[in-house]
Amino acid sequence: MYRFLLTRQWVILTLVALVLIPTMIRLGIWQMHRYEERAARNQLVTDALKAKPAPVEGLTRSGHTVTSRERYHSVTAKGRFDTDDEVVVRRRVNSNEEVGYHVLTPFVLDDGKVVLINRGWIPDDDTDQSTFPKIPAPPRGEVTVTGRLMPDETTAASGIKNLEGLPDRQIMLVNSEQQAKRLGKEVLGGYVAQTAPEPKGDTPELMGKPGMEDSALNYAYAYQWWLFSAAVPAGWVILVRRELRDRRRKAESEQAARDTTPAAV
Repeated sequence: MYRFLLTRQWVILTLVALVLIPTMIRLGIWQMHRYEERAARNQLVTDALKAKPAPVEGLTRSGHTVTSRERYHSVTAKGRFDTDDEVVVRRRVNSNEEVGYHVLTPFVLDDGKVVLINRGWIPDDDTDQSTFPKIPAPPRGEVTVTGRLMPDETTAASGIKNLEGLPDRQIMLVNSEQQAKRLGKEVLGGYVAQTAPEPKGDTPELMGKPGMEDSALNYAYAYQWWLFSAAVPAGWVILVRRELRDRRRKAESEQAARDTTPAAV
């Protein structure tokens, strides 16, 4: 009765099922790994945001690469803004996805070292971005700035090309090494996304808190793949039983037809 399993159609169907089961199991395992990675990154962000503000020079120095554990850590810096060497970062968006600039201002510490402060977003009033925009002035004199420590931007990490030949005082990437060469000063690694003091008139628009990755979605996908892998053999059994039932009914119908057919005289 099970000889039909050796037909071309059923051999192909069985082979496909045998391939799908381990494939779906592996996809579920991969999604679980993605969940664990994202959950770990989210925890690092949460820990950094909850950490007590630390002096910026306690976490970074000239030439230092900001690590994933240091990223978003709240830091403080005491000194003064150097608006003469201020630059803007092109093609940046605000919370409403409007294109404009980020304002990057050197901040001279009491010991003469410089930390780059991203003071926030301003709109783009020039359609071709060929002129330097009007930037609200920061507080004058000595001030204490609080913000989140961020790593240097690179093309590899951001996907943003570091274009050449840009208008004066405009850049594509925030990179402390490049700015150190431009300024001719000792610049601390990474930069600080300002959170306080808040600017007058709410401009520049301060950068919002970093978003969390949706790790729960990967968790759900993992179990979804595993349910699919369990459904494949269950579906195969259901199809086999249905085929058996149909064949038995057909055989019984044929037998009944033969029994009711008058014998030839």
